[in-house]
Amino acid sequence: PMSAQLDRAQLEAFWMPFTANRQFKANPRLFARASGMHYWTPDGRQVLDGVAGLWCVNAGHGRKEITEAVSLQIAEMDYAPPFQMGHPAAFELANEVVKWLPDGLDHVFFTNSGSESVDTALKIALAYHRARGEGTRTRFIGRERGYHGVGFGGISVGGMVNNRKFFAAQLPGVDHLPHTHDLKHNAFTRGEPEWGAHLADELERIVALHDASNIAAVIVEPVAGSTGVLMPPKGYLKRLREICTKHGILLIFDEVITGFGRLGAPFAAEYFGVIPDMITMAKGLTNGAVPMGAVAASRQIYDAFMHGPEGAIELFHGYTYSAHPVACAAGLATQQIYRRDGLLTRARDVADYWADAVHSLKGLPHVIDLRNLGLIGAIELEPIPGKPSARAYDAFVRAFEKGLLIRVTGDIIALSPPLIIEKQHIDELFGKLADVLKG
Repeated sequence: PMSAQLDRAQLEAFWMPFTANRQFKANPRLFARASGMHYWTPDGRQVLDGVAGLWCVNAGHGRKEITEAVSLQIAEMDYAPPFQMGHPAAFELANEVVKWLPDGLDHVFFTNSGSESVDTALKIALAYHRARGEGTRTRFIGRERGYHGVGFGGISVGGMVNNRKFFAAQLPGVDHLPHTHDLKHNAFTRGEPEWGAHLADELERIVALHDASNIAAVIVEPVAGSTGVLMPPKGYLKRLREICTKHGILLIFDEVITGFGRLGAPFAAEYFGVIPDMITMAKGLTNGAVPMGAVAASRQIYDAFMHGPEGAIELFHGYTYSAHPVACAAGLATQQIYRRDGLLTRARDVADYWADAVHSLKGLPHVIDLRNLGLIGAIELEPIPGKPSARAYDAFVRAFEKGLLIRVTGDIIALSPPLIIEKQHIDELFGKLADVLKG
């Protein structure tokens, strides 16, 4: 590996994603190794991982089972074409994923990322309505402050301003529901807020404006993650499901973050008791070890395509690396760990301790809200006047210096540790974070 002592010129070749490149390259923060709950820097400093890498390393770092499975697979068969050909691990992994899903979501289409999963789900929605003779259903409805990846479909239905404003050419015919975040009503709520379910009724207004015959799908994150961890108000998702069912509109849950145990159930659909027509996933699917995503679709959707000549391709969509053998190996090993160790329900066991720790930060300087659900937390900070996001970024840098990795978005600190977290790690995490916030 290249030496950790990279000079500025060597840093320039890599155009970093979602990063202030000039600021970073003037003072880089590098990781060299990871195991369990921790990273280590090139100079050997240990850093507690408070965000599971990037919401993805749910089983903790350096799982030998995954390493061995990937190593064996790449030696045995490095690649197999996914169009008109297959390999056993793809079918095995699809069946393993289906076991975690709510009844009726029986079919899995593999992608390589959450962004691809979203664009795949949107395309399936359009093609589904066309296959049923309702080709006028072409409109999508997303939500303000929603994040659905960075493809053109995802930024069109997404509602985060900076992800949209620089890229004017988006999908036509997209509307957005209002977001549910309101500090006047919901500040310092433990779990789901009491206020805000009525905001789902905005969907009825949008349907009335366009007519249901023109609307293909609604897509939401059950918990809005990347925008800063916004919990759904009690009854909100259930109301969206009712309205979509009433009008023949597909409901898509983006579970790239909430999928694979984040809330204490395999998927948020089960946690909230609301079954969508499709679920997008990625991140925890392979524990972050190899890029992979997927879309779970209902039996009804899949069956709608299975008409016409048997030799006809039913869905003209896919990727060179769909169900890549090495990704499938990582995915299978990951699912085995989740099942053996009970990790997808483990968040339930520590949720109350986690909630107490999150809300212990109340009263610290500039903390204007605290939110939690399962093993997710958020600390919203009062912005510095005229310098939005500066306060949270400063906390991010100082936390790293203290040996803690957190995630910031705007002036919100987001936390989502590996599901293997123990109480002593929670104590360490919030002890260090409290020190950071005290300044």
